[in-house]
Amino acid sequence: MRCANAILPTLLLFNIGCGFVPMSVPTPQQRLNQAISELNKAKSNQERFYALDEAAKQSFEVGNIPDAKKYADELMIRLRGFKNDWNYGNAIHDANSVLGRIAVREGRIDDAKNHLLEAGRSPGSPQMDSFGPNVSLANDLLVKGEKQVVLEYLQLCRKFWKHDNGQLDEWTRQIKSGKTPNFGANLIY
Repeated sequence: MRCANAILPTLLLFNIGCGFVPMSVPTPQQRLNQAISELNKAKSNQERFYALDEAAKQSFEVGNIPDAKKYADELMIRLRGFKNDWNYGNAIHDANSVLGRIAVREGRIDDAKNHLLEAGRSPGSPQMDSFGPNVSLANDLLVKGEKQVVLEYLQLCRKFWKHDNGQLDEWTRQIKSGKTPNFGANLIY
């Protein structure tokens, strides 16, 4: 008997042979704990550079704003030493996104808009070039009615996200027609 693979969007399953076994999805706190563990284990500047990214994002997700800001600020400082690193584009985008989301939360919308545009000026990365950026800050700003800056950001993302399968065009169309797109997985990673 052959296995039939099916996509079940509401349940994460692990395929073992012909059977599917449910996997637990880590909680935000578990993801933060893992990120902090990686940060604490970092022995080199490069390892710390890699770990700061996730520590900043996950700190924000659990509402630990002081740590999210601290890690994102440190990541921004460390960027200068890693311009030729494969993670450079991720770090630029993610540090600006975290700082921008903090600015939205604090009511500093102009600062958040500047961070969104700086995130969009990232040179890209293997991940963003393939799957696109995390657009959580863009979504936060859309909720605040900041449609124009989000459209500018999406235009900037075109320079690195070449394999978007028309997603940027669709999101742009929806925003111009007054809708908030379903950004799907681009709100998660």
